[in-house]
Amino acid sequence: MSDEKYDKPVILDMDLDEALTKFASVTKEEIQEKDNPQGELLNEGETQLVKFRGKEVRQVFHENEWFFSVVDIMEAVVGTDRPRKYWSDLKKQLIDKEGYSELSDKIGQLPMRASDGKNYKTDVVNTETLFRIVQSIPSKKVEAIKRWLAKVGYERIKEEQDPEIAIKRAMLTYKAHGHTDEWINARVQSIVSRKILTHEWQKRGVEGKQYAFLTDTISKETFGVKTKQHKQIKGLTSQNLRDHMSPLELALTMLGETTTAEIAKNTDAQGYTENESAAHSGGKIAGDARKNIERKLNKKILTDDNFLPDNPKKRQRNLT
Repeated sequence: MSDEKYDKPVILDMDLDEALTKFASVTKEEIQEKDNPQGELLNEGETQLVKFRGKEVRQVFHENEWFFSVVDIMEAVVGTDRPRKYWSDLKKQLIDKEGYSELSDKIGQLPMRASDGKNYKTDVVNTETLFRIVQSIPSKKVEAIKRWLAKVGYERIKEEQDPEIAIKRAMLTYKAHGHTDEWINARVQSIVSRKILTHEWQKRGVEGKQYAFLTDTISKETFGVKTKQHKQIKGLTSQNLRDHMSPLELALTMLGETTTAEIAKNTDAQGYTENESAAHSGGKIAGDARKNIERKLNKKILTDDNFLPDNPKKRQRNLT
């Protein structure tokens, strides 16, 4: 297949909000196509008790997401016996002294059951806002609470109800592990491009292990190695390769996959053989881009750098 027709491929060029919307749109389309009955969804106002290191934290389901009692989080993280006073002082500091004026608009009040069995309105925030608040707390437990929030903030909420939840959960997890906003944006874009591509393959008759074969085809054309070799170079075993790519690696991966999806649509590729041809063409376009970048930078894009905690190179998170 000639690549001349695709010398100006369509590239995902969108901000984070657009990426989330696109991911949700494709996911909802998949759900409708599968025609599966939706599971039981959470109801507005439903409350739960969750635990962080033995401390109970109240949460309430509101507007399709969990809101947490800030006072409970203060007690769990700081260990104070006066959590309401601690939160009152911290809130004033954040709003008045540190210029977090918009924070006050994100603090709501919802009824929650107290120890006396009665419901009282209490300060609540969603996961993203709470994530921001706890970063201002001088406690050794802050990193642990970040990872905890990334998990419990979205658990049990069905993707059928809000498909963006999977991406939001991933973003919080990446941030909890110290990734920069630049890297997180690149990773989210790569998740969206992958979702679009696999959905396109699904519609075009790709099945089972063929997904992996086609992915290897794109990788070989883009980086000169298949996925397994790419992981070996980075010293990875069971880890997700893309979680250890640099922003440039992610951008090239996204370029190869996005272009492949466009070629498959434009040629109406059907079955494995035709989609393999599209994968070769899409990957080659990304591979040519890689070679041009390497010539300009005078260095290789694919390296053994990774984000493993014991990496002796102590890789910088803004690596490009």
